[in-house]
Amino acid sequence: MAEVLIYSTPWCPFCVRAKHLLGSKQAQVTDIDISADGALRQQMIERSGRRTVPQIWVGETHVGGCDELFALERQGQLDRLLAG
Repeated sequence: MAEVLIYSTPWCPFCVRAKHLLGSKQAQVTDIDISADGALRQQMIERSGRRTVPQIWVGETHVGGCDELFALERQGQLDRLLAG
């Protein structure tokens, strides 16, 4: 199964939804909390080109945010992406 990286904050409801979906898929998730670390936030912005959380990668693929993650699920593509 592909490794998942998510930049998030603890109070973001979209982050919670994304992590819940990934958990239901039993994905191996590395969660980077950017709420108290400006350097990590800057790292996320540089990698993704976006300022909002969550920002999600599955393997080397930048999925985007929560909406894009759920779109992949609705299209039946998330399981294939997670499988690597």
